[in-house]
Amino acid sequence: MGQWLEHTVISEINAPVEQVWNVWSDLDSMSLWMTWIESVKTIDDETNTLPDLTEWTLAANGFRFKWKAKINERVDKQKLEWASIGGLPTKGCVRFFENKEDLTTVKLIISYELPKALARFMKEDILGKLVTNELQKNLDNFKQLVENRYQIK
Repeated sequence: MGQWLEHTVISEINAPVEQVWNVWSDLDSMSLWMTWIESVKTIDDETNTLPDLTEWTLAANGFRFKWKAKINERVDKQKLEWASIGGLPTKGCVRFFENKEDLTTVKLIISYELPKALARFMKEDILGKLVTNELQKNLDNFKQLVENRYQIK
């Protein structure tokens, strides 16, 4: 049994919550703004009911991990919650807060399980901050993508 680590990042995006939600919901395009994500593929579910299933590939610093995830909860334009179902143990939640018509706050929480010996190093300031900083950079990339698309329309 390992230890769960968690990272939280927040960004304010100059676009309506519907636009922000729509861009995030395009899971197959996540590799455009998440630097460590090589691909996300939607897996067809024959029952056509929730949860949605996806296959993720993470590639960073010579490491490559694959896992499947399912969406456990979806509240349109408010919340998306998921967990892995094999492979790399991960879970997360993204929340969307409409501040005013053209301003949305996005809060992303990512958790993952590591062996206790490795988790000890990740909790230290340098490595833990590295992951948080990378997630913030990814959320900033998402912000830029959304704002560029919104300004074009």
